Amino acid sequence: MKLQLLRNATQVLTINDKRLLIDPMLGPKGAYDTIIMTDNGLRNPLVDLPVNPQDIVRQIDAVLLTHLHNDHWDPVARELLPKDIPLFCQAGDEDKVREAGFTKVTPIDDSVTWQDLSIHRTSGRHGTGEIGTLMGRVSGYVLNDLYLAGDTIWCQEVQTAIDTYHPKHIVLNGGAAQFIKGDPIVMSIADIKKVRAYAPDAQLIIVHLEAVNHSKQSRQQIKAAFPDQNVLVPDDGELFYI
Repeated sequence: MKLQLLRNATQVLTINDKRLLIDPMLGPKGAYDTIIMTDNGLRNPLVDLPVNPQDIVRQIDAVLLTHLHNDHWDPVARELLPKDIPLFCQAGDEDKVREAGFTKVTPIDDSVTWQDLSIHRTSGRHGTGEIGTLMGRVSGYVLNDLYLAGDTIWCQEVQTAIDTYHPKHIVLNGGAAQFIKGDPIVMSIADIKKVRAYAPDAQLIIVHLEAVNHSKQSRQQIKAAFPDQNVLVPDDGELFYI
């Protein structure tokens, strides 16, 4: 398998000779308003893509969505992607994806098989308390021995996914994104440490960093917290084998 981080949670996974585009946010730097209930006024994304989005779109075989928040499924992605591309999403999101014109949409409630590739859906919690409820349902996916946790904090659902699938590689959305009230809505360094302790033999890959204006923890901070602990913090555009 090969994984390339493009920006935020947008990645290209090459698996079974197929290329899956994960959570595409393809708009240029500053294309979108600052996220509500934040205090710095910065427009999103904070950085440009390291590649031409048209080039990426031409090279992929399918799209995999964890949920439909703008930083995972943005208007530019909806415009650029072919409307007949195979697209997989969590059950409950399919109607909105079809309303955008996509014709080959497969909702995943438990698991599906496509081109001899099994995709298993996992659950998560996109924050705590009232904020977590307002953020809505989110999913992760397991493909072979790779677990894409999605936008979640450390929780029982993540623990269950690790217990069920015993992944060798775990992609975590880090950065401790947070509003002006409430707790982080994705993995903080403290959460990543809990995953590290619970799955000590797995390689952790931390993405979702330095691209949206409510992210609080940087690549440098995360690297400093996990020296020599099989924790990879890739740069935007970085391609690596797993």
